[in-house]
Amino acid sequence: MSEEGAEGYTTITVELAGEHYTLRTDADEAYTRRCAALVDARMKEIGVDPGPFAKKAAIMAAFSLADELLRQEAAVQTRSRALIERIEAAIGD
Repeated sequence: MSEEGAEGYTTITVELAGEHYTLRTDADEAYTRRCAALVDARMKEIGVDPGPFAKKAAIMAAFSLADELLRQEAAVQTRSRALIERIEAAIGD
């Protein structure tokens, strides 16, 4: 369910751990739903009973996703530095 609002924002209702949340976003609806599905899946992976602990599960999912993102960023930076070094070595030859 989505509804176009002022200034290009859309209101989208998503479900996380069995609870409905209304989000106001300028992102594409399909993208927003993919994000919500990723968070919902991570909350399920963590295995916290979402009922009375939904907030705790959401925070744990956020930290888990942030950790994954930062590790991927570090890996990309490492690969980029290695590639730059190879290019510089090739140019220097």
